[in-house]
Formats: sequence, structure tokens, C-alpha cells
Amino acid sequence: MAKTCVHTDEIRDVQPSAGGCEECLQMGDSWVHLRECLVCGHIGCCDSSKNKHATKHFHATHHPIIQSFEPGEDWRWCYIDQVYV
Repeated sequence: MAKTCVHTDEIRDVQPSAGGCEECLQMGDSWVHLRECLVCGHIGCCDSSKNKHATKHFHATHHPIIQSFEPGEDWRWCYIDQVYV
């Protein structure tokens, strides 16, 4: 049986917290791709980026679902269930 996400009820209508990775912008660092937390709007860098701020945000907040913040991409990922939403 295929796994499904049981956390979609946590998705909110959020506003992006920044135009780039919040923490990288503060540090003056760069990123590869951006992810948006669909619970609070935090913008963090992906796991291909050296700082992995989107995943660090999940570990700090337990907000389960992110969406790509890249132009033309709309996929969503649940960290807890490890599936696309």
C-alpha cells in the first residue's frame, strides 16, 4: 500500500518570509534551491545547499510540509511521512 501524508490539515495560506533563504540572507551565504514552509511561510534552502535551512526549520519547528519555492515548480513534500503531497 502506498504511503500517504496525514498532515495536510496543517497547510495554511502563508506569505513567504523572504525573497530568498532567510538564514542565508542574514549570513551573506548562497543556496541552490528554495523551499517554503506551508505552515508558517519560512523560506529556507534545500538539502542540496550546504546549510540545509529548510530541513533545519523542520527539525526546530516540526512543521511537516514544504513546497518548492522555485519558479515553475509546485510540488510539496511531507518530512514526517516522507512522501510527496
